Amino acid sequence: MNTGVRPAEILLVEDNADDVELMRISFDRNRFAANLHVVTNGEDCMDFLKRQGEWSAAPRPDLLLLDLNMPRMDGREVLEQIVHDPKLCDIPIVVLTTSTADPDISAAYKLRCSSYIVKPVDFEQFTRVVRGITDYWFSLVVLPTSRHTAE
Repeated sequence: MNTGVRPAEILLVEDNADDVELMRISFDRNRFAANLHVVTNGEDCMDFLKRQGEWSAAPRPDLLLLDLNMPRMDGREVLEQIVHDPKLCDIPIVVLTTSTADPDISAAYKLRCSSYIVKPVDFEQFTRVVRGITDYWFSLVVLPTSRHTAE
């Protein structure tokens, strides 16, 4: 449960509508206070993070949940852009994907993802994974309190 002063701002980058719904249900079941923002591809993710176009008023995410396999710009390309952007490189990124391939895991960590988690296919396990993510990132980890602004 998020006991902070404000709900967590979480950006979910996911092109599978069923996984988006599972995430929403998991937050509700875990009673985690979050504003869940969803984009379905890497280009929209970068626009959200840089507050461009329709996301000009987007909040800076406290946590980014990133799928690897998406259209237009995949998660690997998103990681590559974020790691080289001084305004974005301190956002914690959890890769949440179906890939168990060692090259994907290694590449994600080389691009400075904070964690790599394989999505469970079972609903109860998915809910437990989301609980673990939120407990870790919002109860145990110390995150920067300053709110950066993208220019």
